[in-house]
Amino acid sequence: MPSILVVTVVHDPEDSRIRHRQIPALLADGWQVTYAAPFRAYGRPEPILGGLRTLDLPRAIGRDRMRADRAARDLIRTEAGTHDLVLVHDPELVAAVAGLRLRNLVWDVHEDPAAALVAKDWLPGPAKGLVGGGWRAAERLAERRHRLLLAEYAYQDRFRRPHPVVPNTVRVPAEVPAPGTDRIVYLGTVTMARGTAVMVDAARRVHAATDGGCRLDVVGGARDPESARLLDDACEEGIVTWRGFVPSATALALLPGALAGLSLLQDLPNYRHSRPTKIVEYMAHGVPVVTTPLPVAVDLVEQAPAGIVVPFDDPDATAAAILALREDPARAAAYGAAGHAAALAAYDWNTAGPQFTATLRGFLA
Repeated sequence: MPSILVVTVVHDPEDSRIRHRQIPALLADGWQVTYAAPFRAYGRPEPILGGLRTLDLPRAIGRDRMRADRAARDLIRTEAGTHDLVLVHDPELVAAVAGLRLRNLVWDVHEDPAAALVAKDWLPGPAKGLVGGGWRAAERLAERRHRLLLAEYAYQDRFRRPHPVVPNTVRVPAEVPAPGTDRIVYLGTVTMARGTAVMVDAARRVHAATDGGCRLDVVGGARDPESARLLDDACEEGIVTWRGFVPSATALALLPGALAGLSLLQDLPNYRHSRPTKIVEYMAHGVPVVTTPLPVAVDLVEQAPAGIVVPFDDPDATAAAILALREDPARAAAYGAAGHAAALAAYDWNTAGPQFTATLRGFLA
């Protein structure tokens, strides 16, 4: 029975990719899993599952990262030798374990850290270019020393060698209801870079145009104070229901029957080559998508077709797209059905999960 140590100090312990896709797939495949994550820092209970052992770590946030990185390094030094593989989900942990000479470390590449620096308010502007260049050099070094899994096919361009890709797919239900008329949904972490201001403004316009007949349902925690303030104000106005963090299974159960799912990411480097998981989740549950024109998002939505593409930072166009779907139920139903079919064919974790575990078994050899 193979064993694996899964480590993060950045991601929420309830992260969908880690906790609700990869770990269940590993347990189902017969692995013994140790999951080290910042449970207490996020206020999350440690899951109790057969074959799963949990360890608590500090959380790396903003400029307060060194303590978490050191704790993770110490834990990995202690635990790595008793596990067949060590799967880390944060790029900084690859740097943190430098010098430990690990031969069983796998880095799951979730994002483009260098490109993501643009949206890091805690990092001074002049330092972003320097740190970004350092990340690129660190990635090339990590590639030579460790195994990599990529969450996006586009990430391959950053590396010199081919690496297996485990995309962010979801478990797609066999059947889904048609879109309704009274709810818009947003699923995921809420930040200004992810379009909080546009989302709230659009919801206000839709609420007014429908005499309160259509509201925005936000399912996810706010990562910046301005997003939290905007959502609190919108809740007081009665145009938004903000549920905060909700466990994955409960959150996904809120999607079916929604009129539209919003993905209003800004035009930032880290988003241009990433597949927004929320779009796949909306499609999987038969919800028409309203998205900004990031390249991968446009491909997802237009190929199905599964929804409407709107300009960046445009609440008027976003509200108009939502109202157009509400006024044309047949069009909304067609988008929902096509998105569901596309997700079932290409983005179903029920298929990708066994491929993921087979890839890790290949690393054991």
